Amino acid sequence: MDSKKLGILGERVAKKYLLGKGYKILDRNYYKKLSNVSKGEIDIVARKDKTISFIEVKTAIAVPEGTQEDFFPEDRFNFKKQKQLIKLSQIWLAEKKIPLDSRWQIDVIGVLIDINSKKAKIRYFENAVEDIS
Repeated sequence: MDSKKLGILGERVAKKYLLGKGYKILDRNYYKKLSNVSKGEIDIVARKDKTISFIEVKTAIAVPEGTQEDFFPEDRFNFKKQKQLIKLSQIWLAEKKIPLDSRWQIDVIGVLIDINSKKAKIRYFENAVEDIS
């Protein structure tokens, strides 16, 4: 499975998970060009109660136990991506005319897919990023 298909599958799994937890999906794959060379995407924008969550989904294929060190897909959510997601979240809020002082946060969902069993393990990190601007 190529990385694009894997990412799409992970986002579908994450969306289903969020809906099951009572979230309302507001947007998916929000894409914005940030400068002439930089671009960014928010995988999922969701709301639960009065909080808007901007969610980065990281997906990987599970490997058999004992074949490598423990690896979690969310470990790939680096500092650069965190800064980019904060900026994109603020742009999204401004475009939707939602005040920046509204309740919002950045979350990360790690999806580990076992191809053989066709099951996924989900790790959800709410409010995973403090404002680092």
